[in-house]
Amino acid sequence: MDVFEVIHGHRSIRSYRPDPVDESLLTELLEAGVRASSSGNMQTFSIVVSSDEEMRHRLYWPHMEQEMVRQAPLVLTFCADFRRMRKWLRLNDAPDNFDDFFAFLVAAIDAILVSQNVALAAEANGLGICYMGSTLANADQIGEILELPPGVFPVVGFVMGWPDEAPAPRDRLPLSGLVHRERYHDHTDEEIREIYRDRDQAGWDRYMSIPRLRSLVLEAGVENLAQIYTVVKYTREGHARYTQSILDYLQEQGFLPHRTVQSD
Repeated sequence: MDVFEVIHGHRSIRSYRPDPVDESLLTELLEAGVRASSSGNMQTFSIVVSSDEEMRHRLYWPHMEQEMVRQAPLVLTFCADFRRMRKWLRLNDAPDNFDDFFAFLVAAIDAILVSQNVALAAEANGLGICYMGSTLANADQIGEILELPPGVFPVVGFVMGWPDEAPAPRDRLPLSGLVHRERYHDHTDEEIREIYRDRDQAGWDRYMSIPRLRSLVLEAGVENLAQIYTVVKYTREGHARYTQSILDYLQEQGFLPHRTVQSD
């Protein structure tokens, strides 16, 4: 398939047939993934492929009980990984300068770039994928299940398999609201209203068309898409809880080391 056809044809697939993904095809997809750009060519990422039914059942819970985790034949977890490189440095008597938050960001970007390569290659071969924000939100629980050692942190993941649905493409904001030329343009209120005009309607219509989501919206008494996002889906309390658990796990995995503050 033409690369633009693949990109513009993207859909998040949440319903899958039970058919397995052939191992040779999976290897081809993973090889496409590791060809992604990498900071300093350090390749500070790892991919955990979960196909075992019992393992996918365990991952179902930290992935917020999304049925596609148990239904799809594969769950791929892309991790920021400096553990492998740290061992290599030690074996070569080189200092380890990668035990901080900057190192985590470098490795996280590597992992995300690889994940998108795999996703595009999968869709080009007729497979479906659905990214899951729960990978980062519940990184500590997923890390425990996958037995990730210090230096490794799950950043992003998706289910993958043969689609059992053909959803319509989701709307996107216009380029005028996303692309800035030469320098950042801080949009006026009127420009913001225009940028989100179609999104406000399309997003609201989608929530109203799905009975489970419609009931949540009506129960919350919200009146527009913006309120759905911050009253129903992404609350301040939820963000605070996830932020703290992520920071705690970053420290546990060696990306936020304890530092001694010296007083004058």
